[in-house]
Amino acid sequence: METTHAAPEWRAIADEIWAIIRENAQGLKELRESQMATDKQMKETDKRFGALSNRFGEMVEYMVMPNLVEQFDALGFTFTKANRSVIKDKEHDIFMEVDALLENGDQVMAVEIKTKPDINDIKYHIERMEKLRKYADLHGDKRGYLGAVAGVVFNDSEKGYALKQGLYVVEPSGETFKITAPQDPCRPREW
Repeated sequence: METTHAAPEWRAIADEIWAIIRENAQGLKELRESQMATDKQMKETDKRFGALSNRFGEMVEYMVMPNLVEQFDALGFTFTKANRSVIKDKEHDIFMEVDALLENGDQVMAVEIKTKPDINDIKYHIERMEKLRKYADLHGDKRGYLGAVAGVVFNDSEKGYALKQGLYVVEPSGETFKITAPQDPCRPREW
């Protein structure tokens, strides 16, 4: 007789367990939907932040670019051309964008402009300089190629690294900016 009474109890317990499982399943479904909505909002926020960051970067470029030639002239350079440059050479698989390319008949200065340059930005610019040299050689351009990194905020470690790599450093100074040239033993590097 005890077994016949236990069956309804077990059935009630099983029904209660299934109710809890269904409730948890519904809660998990709602949690998953909430997570998907949060992910979507995060992607939209990232997209907006990326656009804002790009716009701020463009603003920095427009602040630096007008006086760049004048500042390099004070260091003894005479650049006659200054522009933003995009290089697309499908034949040799060379694609790059240069924020500021200053040129004259003997030299080219490629300037990477960042709000806050980091070591990876500097390494990437050095790689870009190698590609620029390759592109120049492929097109018979024998001018010397020099590099510079410009930034609104430069940490001492990034500034030191850039200078040790033979790059000029362009940074704010008062109402304008100053250019620091690599000094001995790290002279300006020419590609």
